[in-house]
Amino acid sequence: MIHPTAIIDPKAELAADVEVGAYSVIGADVRIGSGTRIGSHVVIQGPTTIGRDNHIFHFCSLGEAPQDKKYKGEPTTLEIGDRNTIREYCTFNRGTVQDAGVTRIGNDNWVMAYVHIAHDCQIGNNTILANNSSLAGHVIMHDHAILGGFTLVHQFCKIGAHVITAVGSVIFKDVPPYVTASGYDAQPHGLNSEGLKRRGFSADTMLQLKRAYKTLYKSSLTLEEAKQKLAEQQPACPEIGILLDFLNTTTRGIIR
Repeated sequence: MIHPTAIIDPKAELAADVEVGAYSVIGADVRIGSGTRIGSHVVIQGPTTIGRDNHIFHFCSLGEAPQDKKYKGEPTTLEIGDRNTIREYCTFNRGTVQDAGVTRIGNDNWVMAYVHIAHDCQIGNNTILANNSSLAGHVIMHDHAILGGFTLVHQFCKIGAHVITAVGSVIFKDVPPYVTASGYDAQPHGLNSEGLKRRGFSADTMLQLKRAYKTLYKSSLTLEEAKQKLAEQQPACPEIGILLDFLNTTTRGIIR
């Protein structure tokens, strides 16, 4: 299960059935759960915790020090959940004490080649990060969001649930839930209708969310005025509550 050329620190904790490929290096303070497979030439430094049934492909670097000049060697962490696919050449950095001290990736995420997830990012569940997409520090990405290839996200931005971005998008502000975003700077381009259909949203819910999108983006209302209208629409569609909660917690403003 562990290739003879792999180097495993005695302080690392690996479940009995973890697979480790040739020339990979597992450092101290790394814990890896049952069923996880690690390819060749992978470097994992600690403190890092990796859950069950993940598949980490070749040449990844996980749990290295954050790319932050303020970092002074503090014991910050990387946490990766269960059933994630992490393709070749991905880099995930640990957190910083200036934030939560942890970079966190949830469950069932699909992370394609050359993706960078910087310090203190918080990634939910069932997301997709296509090839070469990159998250700067402190980014929050909610469940079921999809980043197209080469999407770049500025630090401290939030990506709402069920968002999709087009290839080559550059995100400088928060992207509200359910929205399709594209461009540099990224702009809203309608509801992510196809994604919502695939996830089983009903026709009535889709209709209500389209109405909510028009309220936010097509009604010439200020953000505060739009939020008041959305609050009136919420009783007919609980999913609008996710949108309202996001708008009430944005710190960078939203793409408009």
